[in-house]
Amino acid sequence: MTFVVTDNCIKCKYTDCVEVCPVDCFYEGPNFLVIHPDECIDCALCEPECPAVAIFSEDEVPDEMQEFIQLNVELAEIWPNITEKKDSLPDAAEFDGVKGKIKDLIR
Repeated sequence: MTFVVTDNCIKCKYTDCVEVCPVDCFYEGPNFLVIHPDECIDCALCEPECPAVAIFSEDEVPDEMQEFIQLNVELAEIWPNITEKKDSLPDAAEFDGVKGKIKDLIR
C-alpha cells in the first residue's frame, strides 16, 4: 500500500508532508508533488500534515481522483526528489480547495 498525492496539491504545493517523511519518497514538479509508490512505507505521517488535504491512502483515493494513482507512479520516475520543506506556491491559498485542477498540472 502507498499514499497518493491528488488534485488539491496542484497549484498549492505545500511541503509540510515532505518534512515528516522518514524515507524521502516525495518528488517535486513545477506545481505539484507526488509520492513514489515503491519507496513509500505506508507510515501515514504525511497525510495529516497536508494542509490541502490532498494525500490519501491508495485504497481511499476518491473515485473521481483515481487517475492520480498512476500519475504519482509516472511522475515520481522523472521528477527530482524533495527532502526539505519549502515555501508553498505564491497563490496557494487562492487555489486551495478549487476542484478540477488537473488541467493546470505542469509536467
